[in-house]
Amino acid sequence: MSARLLKKFLKEQELHQQQHHLEDAEEEEAAAESPYSENRPATNPFDLLNDDDVDQLQEDEPETAGETVVGKDYKQELSVMKSMTGAISTSNQKSKKKKKKKCKAGLPSITKKAEPLDNTLDALSLDANSSRHQPGPTKTKPTSKLGAGCVKQCAHSALQLDPKCLNPENELRRIFGSKVVKSFVKSNQDSSSRQVRGGRRGAHHGRKTILVSPSEHWPRWDGSLSMEFLETKDGYHHFRYVHSSYYDQAQRAFEAAKAIQDLNGIASILLYHPYHLDSLITMADYFKFVGEHQMSADAIAKSLYALECAWHPTFTPLQANCHLKINHETNKPMFTTLFTHMKNLDRRGCHRSALEVCKLLLSLDLDDPMGGMFCVDYFALRAEMYAWLEWFSEDCKSDSSFWLFPNFSYSLAICRLYLEREEPSEDDDTSATKSSSADLMKQALMLHPSVLKKLVAKVPLKDQAWTNILKHAFFQSEKTGFPSLDHLINIYVERSYIIWRLPDLQKFLRNSALQVIETLENSSSDAKDWACVRKEAFSSENNEYGHLLVSDFSDTVPTLPPENLQNFMVDPGMREAEQTGGQIAYPLDGGPAPHDVANRNALAVLFESMLPLVDYGDRGDEGGNEGNQVDGHEQDD
Repeated sequence: MSARLLKKFLKEQELHQQQHHLEDAEEEEAAAESPYSENRPATNPFDLLNDDDVDQLQEDEPETAGETVVGKDYKQELSVMKSMTGAISTSNQKSKKKKKKKCKAGLPSITKKAEPLDNTLDALSLDANSSRHQPGPTKTKPTSKLGAGCVKQCAHSALQLDPKCLNPENELRRIFGSKVVKSFVKSNQDSSSRQVRGGRRGAHHGRKTILVSPSEHWPRWDGSLSMEFLETKDGYHHFRYVHSSYYDQAQRAFEAAKAIQDLNGIASILLYHPYHLDSLITMADYFKFVGEHQMSADAIAKSLYALECAWHPTFTPLQANCHLKINHETNKPMFTTLFTHMKNLDRRGCHRSALEVCKLLLSLDLDDPMGGMFCVDYFALRAEMYAWLEWFSEDCKSDSSFWLFPNFSYSLAICRLYLEREEPSEDDDTSATKSSSADLMKQALMLHPSVLKKLVAKVPLKDQAWTNILKHAFFQSEKTGFPSLDHLINIYVERSYIIWRLPDLQKFLRNSALQVIETLENSSSDAKDWACVRKEAFSSENNEYGHLLVSDFSDTVPTLPPENLQNFMVDPGMREAEQTGGQIAYPLDGGPAPHDVANRNALAVLFESMLPLVDYGDRGDEGGNEGNQVDGHEQDD
C-alpha cells in the first residue's frame, strides 16, 4: 500500500465517521426508549454512579460499529474499504435513511460480521445498564479453555469496549448533568487559552480520538510514531510501535538528561518534541509529586493522544482482538500511560470509564504485566457492573480459578449480595445453580482469613464486635507464609478497603465471620482443608507478583519534599523501599553503579557531582586520569 493511497483512504474514512455523527442522535433516542432505561432501586449504595440517567452524549464521538478485523490479505481489505468510501461519496445529498441503506449496500461482508457481534452483545447485555437486567452469566457465556496466564483464552466479548464509556465526560454528565459539565469544560478552555503565550496562537482542531478528547491548544501531531503489523496468531493480531529517526533523536536526548537527572533538560525536549512519550510520562510524575494533578493528567492525556494517532489503520482494540506485547520496548509506554490514565479516572470518580480502560489493558496483553486483574473487580463494583464481573470471572479462566485470588473471592461475594437484592426471588433456576452470597463470603474468609485483620485496621472498624472476632485464633495471623499470597492480599486491602466502609457490607462481613467461627468450633478439620487449598494454589516460595507495587494500587498520592524532588526519577521500587523503611537493593555491591568520568566535560561532571546518589567509585587506587588527580588533591587538603 503506497503512502499516497493510505493518506487518501484515511481522509475518506474520516469523512465516513463525520457523516455518521448525525446518526448518533437517533441511536441515543432508541437507547433511551429501551426497557433498560429504568431507574435503579434507591437503596443502591453506588447510586451516584447510575448509568441509566443519561442526559446527553458527546456529539463528536467516533463511530466504531463499522470497524473491520485485520486480515492477511490487505489487497482484498483495501478493495472493501474503497467500496465503503464510494458508497459514502454518492450519498452526500440524500436523507439519513438513504445514507444507511447505501452504507449497508456497499458493505455486505462487514455488516454480516458486525450483526452477529451486536446480537451477542445484546444477549449478554454488556453495556452500561447490564448490571441489573442480565439474566445470568452462565446461560449465554461462550466456552473457553484453560490457559497458562491469568486471563489466557479469555473470550473476545468479555473484554470488548464501549467507546461511549471510554469518554469520562459522558459519565460526568450522568452524574452531574450536562449543564454543569459544559460550564466546567468551558471554563477550562478559557483558562487554557489564556495560558497560551501571547494569547494569539491560533487554535486548531485535532484528530478525533476515542481514548482522550484533545484540546484545541495542543500542538499538532508530528507523526513521529507509527505502528506496524507483525502477525496473526491464535485469532489475535499482533502489532508494535515504531519510532522514526526524529523520535530517536529525542529519545537519545532524554536518556542523556535522565542519566544526570536533569529535569530541565527533559522539559526542554518537549519544546521541540511535544509528543515524546518518555518525557511526557516523566513530567507527569513530577507534576504528581508537586501536587499539580491537572497538569499531570494533561501530560498523560497528550501521551495517549500521540499513541492513538500512531495506530495502524487495521488496529481495532475495541474488538479485543489486537495485542501489543510489552516485551517490545516500544510498546511499554502504552501500558504505563493507560495504567496512569486509569488511576486518574478513578480519582475523578469516573469508575465506569476506568473499568473500560482496565479492560483495554487486559486485552492488549493477556499476560497482564500491569496487574489489571487485581483492580478490575474494584472498578466493576464501583461502576455497579455486578453481573458483568460475575460473568467475566466465569468466562475467563486460568489454571487456578479466579475465586482463589483474594480480590475475586471477596468481590464475587459482594456481587452476589447485590444481585440477590436485584434479581426476582422467584427465580429458582439461578438460585439453584449459583452459591449464595453468604456461602461465598464464608469461603473467602476460610480461604483468606488474614484479609479480615488487615481490613479492620485499614478501614478502620472500631466496634467491639470486631475486637472479639479477631481474638479467635483463626483470624489472629496477618501472614500466610506464602510471599505471593501476602503480596496480593496487601494489594487488595490497599485497593478496595474503601468499599468496606458501607454499613451494609460491614454487617455482611461481620455476620459471615461469626458463622465461620461457629463452623470451626463444630468442625476444626475445615481449617486444615482450606489451608491445603491455599498451599496448593500459592505454593511458590518466591513472590511471583513482586513487579506489582502496592503503592500503584493506592488512592493516596505520594509526595516528596522540595529538597528531594531531583530524586523522583529513580526506580519506583527504590522510592517505595525508602518510604517504607526497607533496604534498597542496588545491583552492584549494595550501592549504586559508579559513574565514569573519563573523557567527559569537566563542567558537566562538576554539576553532576552536586546531585545525590551519584557515586564515582573508589578513587584511592593508582591511575592517571583526571578524576583520580582531583581526588588526590582533595585528600591532601
